[in-house]
Formats: sequence, C-alpha cells, structure tokens
Amino acid sequence: MKEDWDSVGLLCGHRNAEVQKILVALDTSSAVLWEAKEEGCQLVVSHHPMIFGGIKQVNDASVTGRNVLFAVENGIACVNMHTNLDCVCGGVNDILAEKLGLQNSYLPAAKGKDEDGKEYGYVRAGEVEETSLREFAETVKAKLGCRGLRYA
Repeated sequence: MKEDWDSVGLLCGHRNAEVQKILVALDTSSAVLWEAKEEGCQLVVSHHPMIFGGIKQVNDASVTGRNVLFAVENGIACVNMHTNLDCVCGGVNDILAEKLGLQNSYLPAAKGKDEDGKEYGYVRAGEVEETSLREFAETVKAKLGCRGLRYA
C-alpha cells in the first residue's frame, strides 16, 4: 500500500536492464549516486524518493534534475519504497519498534488489512520502561547507532 501522493517504484532507469550490483540507501542524494558510480552499481534502492511531488523539468538547474541526469547518464536506475515500506507489516516501523524494544507493540490506527488478514498502518505504539526523556533519547541514539539525535 502506498499513498496516492507518494512516488514509489522505478523512478528512473530501464525496467529490464541487467543489474549486477545494488547500493541501498535511505536517500538518493548526489553523494549516494557518486558512491554508486564509484562502486559500479547499476541500481540504487532507497527508502525516500529521489523525485517527490513531481517535477516539470529535468535539467541541471535543480538538485533533483542534476541527480536524475547523473543517474541516467551513468546507467544507474533508482527504485524507492517509501510509504509502502513504512506501512507494511514487518516494514520500517515494525523494525524500529523491535529495535527500540517496544513491548506490547500495536497499531493504534490501522490503514487496512493485507492478503493474510494482518492489519497494516504507519504508527506503532508500545511500552518501554519508565525513564526520563533524555535517557530514552540516549537509548534510541545507542540502539540505532546514531551519531546525533534531535528531540523536543
């Protein structure tokens, strides 16, 4: 399931191109595309879309245009899975809940049910041991291997 406003799937490249090496990333940034080129990758699979909200031109006047041009000119296809990977059972949100040690994890607002009858949705809720916000933020930072973490 993806949201209607979202861009998912093959955003640039040939559908039937042979792929021997893949780079996986959170975002398809220019740094990621350069790394893909240097590593000889034919495909970048990312979570966030390289093209978001539609574009009217593909040229070097914008970051998105430059990234699309670079990918195409270097034979790098770009696929992303955004809201569909957030929402699905066993997706990003379930993995984060598990990684953070949420107990009694549940979906407070399911979006629907999959073909196996399992509910899916974006938000996961659960319980953690009582702690201060600062201590919980440090736990999140450590468990996710973050160099920094912002919270309010």
